[in-house]
Amino acid sequence: MPKKILGRWLPAYSKIKKSPALHWMGPIFARPNLFHINRASVSTSFFIGIFVAFLPIPGQTLIAAFLALLFSSNLPIAVALVWISNPLTIAPLFIFTYGIGVLLLGMEFIDFTLEFSWSWIITQGKLIWLPLLTGSFITGLVCGSLGYILINLLWKWKVQKNWVARQGKRENCD
Repeated sequence: MPKKILGRWLPAYSKIKKSPALHWMGPIFARPNLFHINRASVSTSFFIGIFVAFLPIPGQTLIAAFLALLFSSNLPIAVALVWISNPLTIAPLFIFTYGIGVLLLGMEFIDFTLEFSWSWIITQGKLIWLPLLTGSFITGLVCGSLGYILINLLWKWKVQKNWVARQGKRENCD
């Protein structure tokens, strides 16, 4: 089942609960779906993690954790999926979402070279912020929704496949 597959990769709830660094968050971690692996919790986490990964804002991990708490979805999965936008992928990801925003808003694409400095962010940010935010938000919604739907479909397919296999074993035993 998908639960067994995901359970191999995710940290055990008992380990997290005993962690000295996270002990102060005990009441928050007591919420049932934050570490449970079920279809609703995992699919919601996929939506949250992928959606937040596309947002061009700092603190994506904290935002995903907050949204996982708010919507009672699987916290480790939501936080892990945010790292789709990591230091290696962030530039191509945001250039792509900027292009989507330009296309949706009917603006002209500004040819620029990326620099990772505050002065570049301030000067270029004034020119690209609207298409970047629009493209990031729309792309995040679309990709997050696709992730949500895909996880639901895969989960149902796997459960059905396991059920059919169990039925076959029962028939062979008779």
